[in-house]
Amino acid sequence: MRLDLADLQLFICIVDAGSITQGAIKAHLALASTSERLRLMEEDVGVPLLMRHPRGVTLTDAGETLAKHARQLLDQQQQLRRELKTFTSGARGTLKLYANTSALTNFLPARLAPWLASHPELHIELEERTSADIISLLSTGSGDAGIVSDAVDGNGLIAEPVADDHLVFIIPGDHKLHNKQAVSFADIIAEPFIGLYPGSALQDHIHSHARALGHDLAIRIRMSTFEGLFEMVDKGIGSGIVPAVMADKYQSRFHYHQLALTDSWARRKLCICYRSRKALNPAMRTLIDHLKTR
Repeated sequence: MRLDLADLQLFICIVDAGSITQGAIKAHLALASTSERLRLMEEDVGVPLLMRHPRGVTLTDAGETLAKHARQLLDQQQQLRRELKTFTSGARGTLKLYANTSALTNFLPARLAPWLASHPELHIELEERTSADIISLLSTGSGDAGIVSDAVDGNGLIAEPVADDHLVFIIPGDHKLHNKQAVSFADIIAEPFIGLYPGSALQDHIHSHARALGHDLAIRIRMSTFEGLFEMVDKGIGSGIVPAVMADKYQSRFHYHQLALTDSWARRKLCICYRSRKALNPAMRTLIDHLKTR
């Protein structure tokens, strides 16, 4: 059979109206066109679908079967339209968002939770990368948006600040620098460090600046969490470089001193980056607007 959805819709209009003439009006078609399409439908099926009477039409057994399945198919079509519309309006789907370590561990959890709660059909796929990697990925068309440090070159991307993200140098309580308020990275580069896990975007960021100064950091041990890093510093095992907001968070639990880093790359802001707002799907635009609200 070659029946299409338009044929089925027309047939249901005739059935509901109880008349070919009224069905044609309901379907916004000429009577001659409606009669011809109905004739072709019956020819295609091979049996009569309607019994014609002076005052209208009634269904044959075949017509009853067709009407039953036609209604189901048309209902499914409407359901499909509604569900697809939620994608175009940004009400459902999966969003890919890149984030550096600081954004992933500190900024995003509290900001994403209420947004996700108010958008139950949406999912977010978070991927941790260094800020430089995120810029490179977005510039080449891989992904829609990412949260990076403004200390890196944005390569022409739109970059909108969402939060402060200064880095600080933390030291054990009895460290020789405990009377200092601020230091440069060059001043401390030879210190024994507690590092973060391999692949950490923040740790890779710090290593890249060490290499720029012609040094490799002396990493005594790598920890999988900030909490573990702070505990190691508390025990005097080494020093570390962490986001100021994380240092403040754990200050009451562990004993260490915070020193400001004077390097420009450490006095940074988190920015949401993307190529073009027009190119973003509606859901991502909504998410970005939410993240920008302080």
